Amino acid sequence: MLTIFELLFGAAVIIGVAWYIIKGYSATGVLLLGGLILLIASAIMGHPVLPAGTQSTGYSATDILEYVKVLLMSRGGDLGMMIMMLCGFAAYMTHIGANDMVVKLASRPLQYINSPHLLMVVAYFLACLMSLAVSSATGLGVLLMATLFPVMVNVGISRGAAAAICASPAAIILSPTSGDVVLAARVADMPLVDFAFKTTLPISIAAIVCMGIAHYFWQRWLDKKEHINTEMLDVSEIQTKVPAFYAILPFSPVIAVLIFDGKWGPQLHIITLLVMCILLTAIIEFLRSFNTRSVFEGLEVAWRGMADAFATVVMLLVAAGVFAQGLSAIGFIQSLISIATSFGSASIVLMLVLVILTMLAAMTTGSGNAPFYAFAELIPKLAAQSGVNPGYLVIPMLQASNLGRTISPVSGVVVAVAGMAKISPFEVVKRTSVPVLVGLLVVIIATEVLMPAS
Repeated sequence: MLTIFELLFGAAVIIGVAWYIIKGYSATGVLLLGGLILLIASAIMGHPVLPAGTQSTGYSATDILEYVKVLLMSRGGDLGMMIMMLCGFAAYMTHIGANDMVVKLASRPLQYINSPHLLMVVAYFLACLMSLAVSSATGLGVLLMATLFPVMVNVGISRGAAAAICASPAAIILSPTSGDVVLAARVADMPLVDFAFKTTLPISIAAIVCMGIAHYFWQRWLDKKEHINTEMLDVSEIQTKVPAFYAILPFSPVIAVLIFDGKWGPQLHIITLLVMCILLTAIIEFLRSFNTRSVFEGLEVAWRGMADAFATVVMLLVAAGVFAQGLSAIGFIQSLISIATSFGSASIVLMLVLVILTMLAAMTTGSGNAPFYAFAELIPKLAAQSGVNPGYLVIPMLQASNLGRTISPVSGVVVAVAGMAKISPFEVVKRTSVPVLVGLLVVIIATEVLMPAS
């Protein structure tokens, strides 16, 4: 009985939060309030408010505030600082005219393609390759927003479509050695090489190709429906006096990530790389003009960009984190797990139930890892009881957790991308929804073809 109440209460709060955000209320305020309501209800029901490993204050009421502090320190000090640095860097690139030079140079050969939506698909495939270098979905999304997003928008891709491209590269796990794949191989009781390269990687590639095609048709249809003009920008309209080599500067963080990955040079944190890129740009600006005042004014633009990012993106991430913890604390995820264990033993039915529940958990909590880790623990037991190959169950769940995160309005990558694009998280979710569903369908079909059910 309690499980049903937890599900209904969690669902009611989710619906309320979604309703007020759709009505135009501040997403940050609504998510924070919804999370606090869930945490207060959890405390009243006697559930632990804080996640495992977090020191309690001794009182449930102050534990709620303690968790807000934990999120402010963690998401403001690490992920938040990375987001602020990237936003500041992007503002700096726009101020000095580097982004204009990228568009000016890129638009010339791109005129022969004359299709913004085709360019968008190319950008999506490039972004998917970047996921091999940047493992964090939010980190990759923010990096793409600071580098690729301005270019896409300026060559005629709508803001919503460009944001969807930046939010969706991590929807499918491409790296064969990611932590999720390693865990899934252990659960499937298969050698990592066989599991990762012979099964998971082909399924991932097939899903990415189909999602790219779905992006093309879905984004084009939405742009036409919403009467968004996506004509290519006329190069002659771009006025910039900076040298042509400035076009490299907006992509310097991407280049730095690839160079300083521990193989070619020391492994450096992305914040360190951003400091390096900003300083390098400031030095180039000084050598070009020998105007110290102008250089400092440009850097001031970067600092203001960082401050704006804290207000619009970082606080939204904190609010989403409070909401996600509220759903976990009240037992919403555990209730979904209980439902999964109650279904029959037919292989396809059991697999679909696990996929749907994993997707729902990822969508409601905004986390890709947490739902998969929680449900993955069930696989060996469920597989043994039903006589189903554990690999047959775990592969679609592995991908479903990341796909679900991509259509969650409270996930870190969606709220960060939406905040930087200055659009609603629900607009991003609408833009990613159909490609994600196509990807999920391809994953299920490919699993049926490549992985025996028993």
